[in-house]
Amino acid sequence: MSRLDIREDDLTGKPIVDLLREHLENMYEITPPGSVHALNLTALRSPDITFWTAWEGEELLGCGALKELDATSGEIKSMRTVKAHRRKGVASKILEHIINEAERRAYDALYLETGAFPEFAPARALYSRYGFVYRGAFADYSDDPNSVFMTKLL
Repeated sequence: MSRLDIREDDLTGKPIVDLLREHLENMYEITPPGSVHALNLTALRSPDITFWTAWEGEELLGCGALKELDATSGEIKSMRTVKAHRRKGVASKILEHIINEAERRAYDALYLETGAFPEFAPARALYSRYGFVYRGAFADYSDDPNSVFMTKLL
């Protein structure tokens, strides 16, 4: 991977629309419908969510978002790496960008929900490497055996 360019995205370009469609389809393939918490395009365009995409030249590599929960905390949403670029450090770079933005906003904590199934093990390992620890449900989530909740104090 040469130079990775992470930029705020308005969620209108075909590459990101296609990646998010694939993301949602994949979440529904893996997870029972009542346990899917991935957001669609309309939900991601909410004013309390900042969305970023990672690019190498004109090629989309991945995405991630930060939802403001309140003045002191945020939630990581929509982390996804294009299949051809997985295991190359793209998700790490996006996560670092989100953590840096949360610190810039003076948040005290970051939260996230991810899946409990084996398919989500790489995501859980990534978050653990960056200091996220397991916790119970937060915000509007309910305890769900198909979900894993994590937090990182900043």
